Amino acid sequence: MSELVRHRKEKPGVWRRIAKVFSNLITILLVLLFTVVIVFSVSSRISGGAPQLLGYEIMTVLSGSMEPGIQTGSVIALKPVENAEGFKSGDVITFRSPEDQNIIITHRIQEVQSVNGAVQYITKGDNNDAQDAQPIPSDHIIASYVNFTIPWLGYLFTFIKSTAGVVLLMIVPGALLILWQMANLYRTISRMEDTKEAVPAVETK
Repeated sequence: MSELVRHRKEKPGVWRRIAKVFSNLITILLVLLFTVVIVFSVSSRISGGAPQLLGYEIMTVLSGSMEPGIQTGSVIALKPVENAEGFKSGDVITFRSPEDQNIIITHRIQEVQSVNGAVQYITKGDNNDAQDAQPIPSDHIIASYVNFTIPWLGYLFTFIKSTAGVVLLMIVPGALLILWQMANLYRTISRMEDTKEAVPAVETK
C-alpha cells in the first residue's frame, strides 16, 4: 500500500506582484507627501514668509503678469540675493513694490539705470503692455528667479499656509497612510488564513 500526497503549493501570480509593487509605491508617495507638507508648513511658520528648501525660497504666483512663461497659480524657485546691483537686462527678479513693500512682485528687467551712483531697474511683466510705473531700487530686490516653476501647485501651497490647510493636510496624509497599512495587514492575515485552511489532497492505494 502506498500513499501519494499531493501538496498544493501556491505561487504568487503576476497580479499579486503588481499589487505589491503598487502598494509600496502608494506608501512611499504618502510618506513623501506627509514629509513635504510638514517641512513646508514648519519652514513657512518659522520664517514668517515664503517656505525654503535647500537654500531656495518657494513662492506662489498670484497674477498672470509673467505668462505664458510663469502661469498664475504656479510655484517658482527663487535664489535670495545680498548684492542686487549686478543684474542685467533680461534677468527676472523678485522685489518689494516701491508703492507697498508688503507686495512682492516678480518681473523682468528692461533697463538698468544709475542715478547719483545708485543702481535701479526698469521692470515689466512679460504679459503686461507697459513697464512698471516706478523704477526699482536695488535695495528692494530680494531674490532672483532661477527658471524653475511647477504649474498649479501654488494653489495647494496657498491652502497649506492657511490654518485650516495646515491642520487638514497634516491629518489627511497620516490618516491615509494608517488606513493603507491597515488594508495591507488585513490582506496579509487573510492570505495566511487561506494557507492554513488549505488541506492537501491524499490518495490511498
